[in-house]
Amino acid sequence: MTTLFKSLIVGGQRSILSRFYSSNVRTVTLIPGDGIGPEISAAVQKIFSAANVPIQWEPVDVAPVKGPDGKFGIPPAAIESVNRNKIGLKGPLMTPVGKGHRSLNLTIRKEFNLYANVRPCRSIEGYETLYKDVDVITIRENTEGEYSGIEHEIVDGVVQSIKLITEYASSRVAEFAFKYARDNGRQIY
Repeated sequence: MTTLFKSLIVGGQRSILSRFYSSNVRTVTLIPGDGIGPEISAAVQKIFSAANVPIQWEPVDVAPVKGPDGKFGIPPAAIESVNRNKIGLKGPLMTPVGKGHRSLNLTIRKEFNLYANVRPCRSIEGYETLYKDVDVITIRENTEGEYSGIEHEIVDGVVQSIKLITEYASSRVAEFAFKYARDNGRQIY
C-alpha cells in the first residue's frame, strides 16, 4: 500500500492537507535504455520497491529497428506498450552512429508529444551550497531548437548545428510554462 498526499499551495509553500492510500497496481512501461540506462532503471526499481509503490514493470526492448527509409527508429511494440499503459520510465538512449540518424530520445519525445522539459531546482535544508533558498523551475522546449537535428559537416571535424524553432513550438511551450506556474502557485518574473 502506498501513501499519496494531496497538497495545497499557500503563499508559494506546499502544505499537506490529507493523506490517501492506494493499493491499485499500475503497469508501467520500462525502457531501460543503454549505456548507464539499465543501471539507473534498476536503481529506480529498487527505490520504488523499497517504498512499496504498487507498480508492475513491463520491460520493453527499444533496440533501434531500421525503417523502410533506412533510418533507425523505436520498435512498434515499445510504442504500443506506452500507449496501452499511459505511463513509462525511460533510461538514456544512444543515437545510432552514422549520418541521417535521429536521436532515439528525440524520436520518443516526438512520438508522445513530450515537448516541455520541466527541471525543478530547489535547495535542500541541511545541505550547505553557494546559494541559499533556491527554488526555481526551468521549462524548455524539448523537440525543436537544439533538437532540430539540422546538422552538417562544413569541413573535416567541423560540424554546424542549426537551432530551428517554429512559432507554434515557441508558443506551445510558453503557454505550458505560464499554465504550470499558475497551477503550481509559482511567481512569474
